[in-house]
Amino acid sequence: MAYRTVVVGTDGSPSSFRAVSAAASLAAATGATLVLACAYLPMRERDRSAAADLLGELSYKVSGSTPAEDALRAARGHAVAAGAPAIELAAEEGDPVDVLVSLAGRFRADLLVVGNRGLNSLTGRLLGSVPSSVSQRAECDVLIVRTTSGR
Repeated sequence: MAYRTVVVGTDGSPSSFRAVSAAASLAAATGATLVLACAYLPMRERDRSAAADLLGELSYKVSGSTPAEDALRAARGHAVAAGAPAIELAAEEGDPVDVLVSLAGRFRADLLVVGNRGLNSLTGRLLGSVPSSVSQRAECDVLIVRTTSGR
């Protein structure tokens, strides 16, 4: 089976960029479109005010979808370097699992790629992790990339 559309989640962390690079390499090998996805949650007004006071005219960098869009731009660089032939960006407000599963459906993805971060942590085992929840809810293939040592 050749993948036509691959969705990969990123939060702008170095470990998520390893998942992006793996997904981009796979997209390059199959000629698939790569969708870089990032979920974000709205900042509380109190936190937004504190950031605005601290950052002044740069406060736009921490409000709304700007941090997610920054993460996506950085992820695009990794995807281009790995040879992805076609790249789309998607920043959406919501819980990471909900956003990834929703975007995979909306883009009719054949494959959803996430990093393993959280799978081996105590919190992940007790409360559930993004990779575990995505693998249970997605209606397409899921690839969990080893992006952390798990120690």
